[in-house]
Amino acid sequence: MKIYLMLFCLLALIGCRTDANKKDTKEISNQEGVTHINISRDDYHNQLYGFWLGQCIANWTGLVTEMDKIGNIGEIKTGDFYTREDWGQPDQPSIWGEGVPSDLSPTIDFVFRDSTEIWGSDDDTDIEYIYQHLLFTNKTSMLSPKQIRDGWLKHIKSEEENFLWVSNQKAFDLMKEGFLPPETGNPKNNEHFEMIDAQLTTEIFGLYAPARPDIALKMATLPIKTTAREESEDISKFYVAMHSLASFVDKEKTMEEQIHWMANQAREVLPNDSYPAKMFDYTKKLYNSGIPWEQTRDSIYVRYQVNQMDGYDITSKGLYCNGCFAAGINYAASLVSLFYGKGDIKQTIKIGTLTGWDSDNPTATWGGLLGFMIGKNGVEEAFGRNFSNTYNIHRTRQNFPEDGIDTFENMVEKGLTIIDRVITEEMGGTVDLNKNIWTIPLKP
Repeated sequence: MKIYLMLFCLLALIGCRTDANKKDTKEISNQEGVTHINISRDDYHNQLYGFWLGQCIANWTGLVTEMDKIGNIGEIKTGDFYTREDWGQPDQPSIWGEGVPSDLSPTIDFVFRDSTEIWGSDDDTDIEYIYQHLLFTNKTSMLSPKQIRDGWLKHIKSEEENFLWVSNQKAFDLMKEGFLPPETGNPKNNEHFEMIDAQLTTEIFGLYAPARPDIALKMATLPIKTTAREESEDISKFYVAMHSLASFVDKEKTMEEQIHWMANQAREVLPNDSYPAKMFDYTKKLYNSGIPWEQTRDSIYVRYQVNQMDGYDITSKGLYCNGCFAAGINYAASLVSLFYGKGDIKQTIKIGTLTGWDSDNPTATWGGLLGFMIGKNGVEEAFGRNFSNTYNIHRTRQNFPEDGIDTFENMVEKGLTIIDRVITEEMGGTVDLNKNIWTIPLKP
């Protein structure tokens, strides 16, 4: 019901936009009472490239400070959280660094790969890469339980280091025992269902359904349930909805206004009595108060990990590192960088890197989303440089063509083919390859 309500609001918004088809790549039209949106495939190509590029920049930058700062509860204590003054300063060891700082960068700074280098895959991008590969090779819009299980078993290493943790690892173990999704994320089988995993592996489904969060969530339901349930599932849906709504923002608005509109619409996915909804409302309230982002982050830490308010009781469970991998606290941390970054990709990544906990995950999420919104050209302009277009999926996964070496251009082409199918089969829209235009009906 909430998704339909959100789409109704979208339609209402369209009616208020009297000049929505000015020089924008989107064009709104009414045909026999049905509202449509027209989107250029050429422009979307640039945006999908920006998604992969922005996500890689943010992922590798966030890895510098991953688990450096998780608070001072339990056996592991990491001292004061980082502040903006720590940007450019020496990196401190993570909770598993054994006293040694990150080998990615001696200082807390951006991590880049130029045209002579290759971006390595990581858990923020590699499962999304697998899902795109499965959608493309199976020529489907909706992955089946067997397709997901077979894809995981084929492309994830079984014995050696496989770059899986908590819920993803448990789901993988269950698949090897013969379980199929969604039972791999069922709390009866997977005790880690509350962890962060699904929210960093499924956002891309929002981009496969431009301006149609209802279709995006339909596509993402099984992949999300592969590792998540309850609040962690709701949080993942929030991110998927955000990515779908990015194709329907009013480009006449500022980036900050666009971000807040998307976030407020995606907030409707969250049940009002849930801790993710209350985290959203609390973080937004602190942001609107005008206090610095560091003070908001500190308040979130006290409210949710010290005082365990709004039903967020991870601390009481006595988990390793006080649940530093949990969906909830990392979701709240992601909202800090989203709101205070104000749609600026560099500033958002900086704040996300310094906020704490599993810092590469929120940065990768927003780096990818903002990279999509401004496209490849916008990312290059923001950083004042060109980047590598090459991606090595075999850093973390296996059994892909060309020994795992891919390009963003090729990855984007596969994404466009998937969207062509989604628009025609799931939305009842049309694909005009002569004009390179999608026509998407905005109808529940």
